[in-house]
Amino acid sequence: MTTSGNDAVLVERRDHVMIVTINRPEARNAVNAAVHEGVGDALEAADADPAVRCVIVTGAGDKAFCAGADLVALSRGERLAPDDAAKQAWGFAGIVSHPVSTPVIAAVNGSALGGGLEIALACDLVVAVDTAVFGLPEPKRGLFAAAGGVFRLPAQIPPKIAMEMMLTGDPITAERALSLGLVNALAPADALLDTALALAALAVATAALVAGLRGSGAVAGLVMLPLAIPLLIFGAGSLDGGIGALKLLGAVSLLLTAGAPWIAAAAIRAGMD
Repeated sequence: MTTSGNDAVLVERRDHVMIVTINRPEARNAVNAAVHEGVGDALEAADADPAVRCVIVTGAGDKAFCAGADLVALSRGERLAPDDAAKQAWGFAGIVSHPVSTPVIAAVNGSALGGGLEIALACDLVVAVDTAVFGLPEPKRGLFAAAGGVFRLPAQIPPKIAMEMMLTGDPITAERALSLGLVNALAPADALLDTALALAALAVATAALVAGLRGSGAVAGLVMLPLAIPLLIFGAGSLDGGIGALKLLGAVSLLLTAGAPWIAAAAIRAGMD
C-alpha cells in the first residue's frame, strides 16, 4: 500500500486500486483549487499507470461526500481551479471533463449535493452509504448545475425525474437513487469502502482488453455504435440539404455522447468530402 496526494486530497494505492479521498471534512469536502488539482493529478497518474486498474473517489468523514464548490473560498476571491490551463480543462473538481480509460467508482459517504452529485455522475459506477442524499439544489439559489449535472442526470435516470430534481432542487434518498439506477449498490457506513473495493476487484479481475475499453463512455460507445452507424451513413451521404446536415450533426453528437470521439471525427471528415 502506498500513499501520496496533497493535504486536500489523499491518494492511496491498494494493489491495482487507487483510492482518492477528498480530505476537507471541516468544509464538507467542498471543492477548492487544491481539491481540483489533487483529484485531477490522481486521475492522470492512474491513467498513465497500467498497474492501476480501477479508481475509487470518496470523501473524508461521515457527513458529506462533497458539498460542491467552496463558496467560502469564492467569497475570499479565491479560484476553484489551478492557474494551469491544462488542469483547468479537467473541469470542476478535476474530474467532470477529465476522460480517463481507467474505470472510476464513486464511494458516496454522505450527502452528494450540487457539485458533489456532479462528481458522482462523472464516475462510471456509484456505491453509496444508505443514509446518503443526492440533489442539485442550485435552482433554489437562482443557479443551475453547470458542471455537467443538467446533461448527465437525465442520461442516467428517467428524464422526468431528472427534470423534477433540476426544477425543484429537492434531493432524493439513497434508496430512491438505487431504485432509479443512479446508484449501483448501498452499504452501511462501516462497510462502504469494502463494498466499493469488492466492486473494484471485479473490475480488476476482468480481461485487460475489456478494462482498457471501459471508462469515460467507451463501452457505451460500443453499445451505441449499431444505432449510430445508420445516422452516420445517411447523414454523411446527404449533406447537400439541410436535413442531411442535421442528420450528420445528430450522428456526431450521439457518438461524442457515447464516448466515441474518434468515430465522430471520421463522420465530420466524411461529411466534408
